[in-house]
Amino acid sequence: MNLAYISHQACHEHKMGAHHVEVPERLHAISDRMIASGIEMLVTHYDAPKATREQLLRAHDADYVDMIFASAPSAADTLSWVDGDTAMCIGTLDAALHAAGAATLAVDLVMGDKHHAAFCAVRPPGHHAERHAAMGFCFFNNVAIGAFHAMDRYGIERIAIIDFDVHHGNGTEDIFAGNEHVLFCSSFQYPFYPGGSAEPKGPNIINTPLPSRTDGTAFRAAIERDWLPRLEAFAPQLVMVSAGFDGHAEDDMAHFNLREADYAWITKQLHDLAERHAGGRIVSCLEGGYNLSALGRCVSTHIDELIGHA
Repeated sequence: MNLAYISHQACHEHKMGAHHVEVPERLHAISDRMIASGIEMLVTHYDAPKATREQLLRAHDADYVDMIFASAPSAADTLSWVDGDTAMCIGTLDAALHAAGAATLAVDLVMGDKHHAAFCAVRPPGHHAERHAAMGFCFFNNVAIGAFHAMDRYGIERIAIIDFDVHHGNGTEDIFAGNEHVLFCSSFQYPFYPGGSAEPKGPNIINTPLPSRTDGTAFRAAIERDWLPRLEAFAPQLVMVSAGFDGHAEDDMAHFNLREADYAWITKQLHDLAERHAGGRIVSCLEGGYNLSALGRCVSTHIDELIGHA
């Protein structure tokens, strides 16, 4: 059973200015690497639907959703800034809706046993988007919207959300803190963006702050110490991933020294967890990763690991 690869052309139309690092070329880099590596032939492509307002409101306040819709520019040469580094162009709202919708489709595909694993190659990313605030290039919290969809439509009672982006998944923590149906694990460089305390906001949150220059050995040791025992005890019925690759040594958005092999390792840990407890069901959503070459290699490695163990 191969992997579902979910994206949409609208995700290429979100542009935040000539010098912004979160660019459409990120998706081209992934696609190009998949073709070059042969992975392209081993996935089934799906177009992401738009998330509905009902789906958005499970993760976000109504007034916040209304604000994002109202902020969408109508002119092609206009940017509307909703955060210091997060802007909307004429194509952003459609892109954000399709990015969130990708996560719901991914859940439908794995819960329907059509695929055991799904990867959402979408932008804008989502893990910094809080219940009532956009930040860090994020508008809607894609993985949170997918998780609520799994709970509401399929009655899933235990979802593990794992975030290995180099930046803290503050938005996902904000949305799920105290929710007994979700165990959220986030590793991140600390102190670093988005700032704030690394102390977890609820008993279901496992924050793993790591220092600048963390390498693969230290990263793996921290995951084995902090995450794996709690995840095993939680026995998730669905595993969801906020897959950020900006901790790669070649990515200058942060200061980690991870390599492709480290992303392969964490992917295998999570897929094995899903095999033991969730019927192999795992949904991964793209978050960060801004060095185009490293991003393409890392995502290809991530997908290859999911396919190899599906």
